[in-house]
Amino acid sequence: MPALTRDEAQTRARLLDVHRYTVDLDLTHGADHFHSRTAVRFSARIAGDTFIDVKPTELRSATLDGRPLDPATLDGNHLPLTGLTAGEHELHLEATMPYSHTGEGMHRFTDPADGETYVYTQMFMEDVQRVFAAFDQPDLKAVFELTVTAPPGWTVLGNGTATLQDRAANRWTLAPTPPISTYLVAVAAGPWHSVRTEHAGLPFAIHCRRSLAPYLNADAEEILDITRRCYDRYHTLFDEPYPFDSYDQAFVPEFNLGAMENPGLVTLRDEFVHRSAVTDTERQTRGMVIAHEMAHMWFGDLVTLAWWDDIWLNESFAEYMGYQVLSEATRFTDTWTDFGITRKGWGYDADQRPSTHPVAPLPEDVPDTASARLNFDGISYAKGASALRQLVAWMGEKDFLAGVNAHITHHRFGNATLADFIDSLARATDRDVHAWAESWLRTTGVDTLTPVVGTAPDGGWTLRVDRDGTRPHHLTAGLYDRDPADPTRLVARDHLAWDLPAPAPERGHTVPDSAAPDSAAPGSATPGRGHTVPDSAAPDSAAPDSAAPQPTHTAPGPRPALILLNDGDLTYAKVRLDPTSWNTAREALSSLPDPLTRTVIWNAARDMVRDGELPPAAYLDAARAHLPYETDIAILSGAVAFARTQIADRYLPAADRPAALNTLSTIARDILRRTEGSENGDGQGPRLVAVRLFIDSATTPDGIQDWLSGGSVPGGPLLDPELRWRILGRLAVLGATTPAAIEDELARDPSATGHQGAATCHAALPDPAAKQAAWDALFATDERTDLSNHLFNATAAGFWAPEQLDLVRPYAERYFPAAVALAARRGPALADAAGRYAFPTPLVDTTTLHLGEECLRTADPSPALRRKLMDQLDDLRRALRVRGEGE
Repeated sequence: MPALTRDEAQTRARLLDVHRYTVDLDLTHGADHFHSRTAVRFSARIAGDTFIDVKPTELRSATLDGRPLDPATLDGNHLPLTGLTAGEHELHLEATMPYSHTGEGMHRFTDPADGETYVYTQMFMEDVQRVFAAFDQPDLKAVFELTVTAPPGWTVLGNGTATLQDRAANRWTLAPTPPISTYLVAVAAGPWHSVRTEHAGLPFAIHCRRSLAPYLNADAEEILDITRRCYDRYHTLFDEPYPFDSYDQAFVPEFNLGAMENPGLVTLRDEFVHRSAVTDTERQTRGMVIAHEMAHMWFGDLVTLAWWDDIWLNESFAEYMGYQVLSEATRFTDTWTDFGITRKGWGYDADQRPSTHPVAPLPEDVPDTASARLNFDGISYAKGASALRQLVAWMGEKDFLAGVNAHITHHRFGNATLADFIDSLARATDRDVHAWAESWLRTTGVDTLTPVVGTAPDGGWTLRVDRDGTRPHHLTAGLYDRDPADPTRLVARDHLAWDLPAPAPERGHTVPDSAAPDSAAPGSATPGRGHTVPDSAAPDSAAPDSAAPQPTHTAPGPRPALILLNDGDLTYAKVRLDPTSWNTAREALSSLPDPLTRTVIWNAARDMVRDGELPPAAYLDAARAHLPYETDIAILSGAVAFARTQIADRYLPAADRPAALNTLSTIARDILRRTEGSENGDGQGPRLVAVRLFIDSATTPDGIQDWLSGGSVPGGPLLDPELRWRILGRLAVLGATTPAAIEDELARDPSATGHQGAATCHAALPDPAAKQAAWDALFATDERTDLSNHLFNATAAGFWAPEQLDLVRPYAERYFPAAVALAARRGPALADAAGRYAFPTPLVDTTTLHLGEECLRTADPSPALRRKLMDQLDDLRRALRVRGEGE
């Protein structure tokens, strides 16, 4: 499907005003197709030609102002509209549309647990034209009025409240929307299980497929309570009230994303309806997604970007507000710890790859929707949210919210750009927000901040910050001493508020020693955070062209045992630890009381490993010493995930992998011993993390086979479906189960999740026939045997295993042409999946690297696949360098 170019969109927007869509969808025409009728009322400002977007199986008819159009003129997904006169027009189209099994357009899913079928739309970016004809670009907003005819017994959901108009035909009408963008239209239909309530005078509801009803019911009050609390909190932050007539949240199957912010009908992946035990951090993640999508009702839905170069205006804002509002309005008060340990690494990694881009790229760098799709990554989400958190810390929350509210009020039900947003903020503060935006939003890469500790002339100590990078930073430096009563514990001495100006252009990235003042005695105290570096050393403005010298802190007495830059994690930068501080952290990290402090240290260690400055084994040593005592589940989960999936599987040579897995198993055993008898109390979260880690790190079937046979872990927990499939998957990798045993487990759990677990297990068997069967399923060329998006991901997850390198290595050469062909045939969603999940990640060798580089040079992969391959190959180069095997 040809991508819409920015030039085409701008030309069409100058010509047209779109007023209203009347859409009729008939879902009663079988399992492959549905019928779509669209009437569009629009006006042309001047005479001219344009086109409407539609991607049907068959375009049955089209009329413009009563004049028939030839369906044969449909060119790809563009139907020409020629000879338009200035004034009002009405376009009618009838089409047969295909159901999707890739999560794009109108996705259709039949639940293997009970045979019930569900459909839902995902219209994002350019997929509305897979459902109905539209002028598909975000700045042509219109009112949408939909009617849906569904099979008997189905309920229909949409952006507006749904009314059963004709019970015999099961025909539903959806209340007209306010003006919204095409990509935000949503429909979901099926025999939904629903839990309904009312809040603030509006209908609220949550929905899932029937087979998940008991699990949704168990969590319904928590989900609705979070929804109500976030709704109320947003109404204290935003002047504009919630702009739609209802608030539904549908947990839908085989969803490609975490969620989608359709106004009035948020769709979320139904993995958030937990069938098995989860940690409190995983519940917090679900809460954050609820808060994130609700933020979009204002930022994205009420005020929408004009073109996709400003996607950060949607996602960075919602990411920031999601974490902040959840922490303010619910029991989940440590959300920024989870953000720091899980999301920021996503941003840091993306920002160091060749595919990096600014948070807010220039319009000319996003020339079409295909290039825009590639920017939905860790930069637009995590880095952008980090930049906003830094902005709030620098300019103050009061001024920030004043600017945000002015922006929303001025552009309500319209479109806005980066310039509009920054102008609104600038009018609310005396800070130079435009300079800040140029420095933070128009640049790429991660700054690295390094403490330089010296001896003062009077015998005290000095601290200066060296920086590789170009941005100003408002941060805190934490100073910690060993507890005299217990040297293995640390106590805070002070926290220094630190304004690090951007380097003067003529100085480059790092200010030399001569530029820093000899001394800068602490000035007035910052409430609750200790001393601040004086204004004479760190000017109030953080404008990027500041030529001010780097501040230096001078203090009497011995230096602190631990000096931690970015304590509290307010800025976006990699930080380094000086040798004394690293030794202190290595011995006493788990004693630090603030989880955000521990998060910054774990992230520093992670980055030092990735940058080749800390041996992977040293990270494992720190994990062995401190993770058994870690009380924050987000930190524990994030640190063990990095150790297990990156260090053990990629950064260590194959010969060292068994010892790494043994270390991780030992950590798991220590946590299990420490939490025995507390599986229903405070130890539940660490215990569940430890059980998962022990399973994933098993090098023999001993132990986990006994757990599976006995149905529980000694001391708890009982094995739920997730843990049973996890064990069986590991046994499959180790060659300790059979296809028959996998099928027996599937009979025990015939759910959609069970089918995905079985697909992973079958693909993981160390048998040539099993590998060939999995390969054929992944890269089939007959659409009748195409896997759905989630079954594709599940099969790919089992195929490559570090324990089976000799068995899977021959497939590396086959992977690249197969992935290119799949991406060309099945579109961007499967292209992304093929690059993300099916890449031969465990094959950390130069042969795989050269095959991938040759593919990029000669095979012309689709944009979505090319981006994923570029990122994967860059990660492969990094792994080779960490191993000392780089070219």
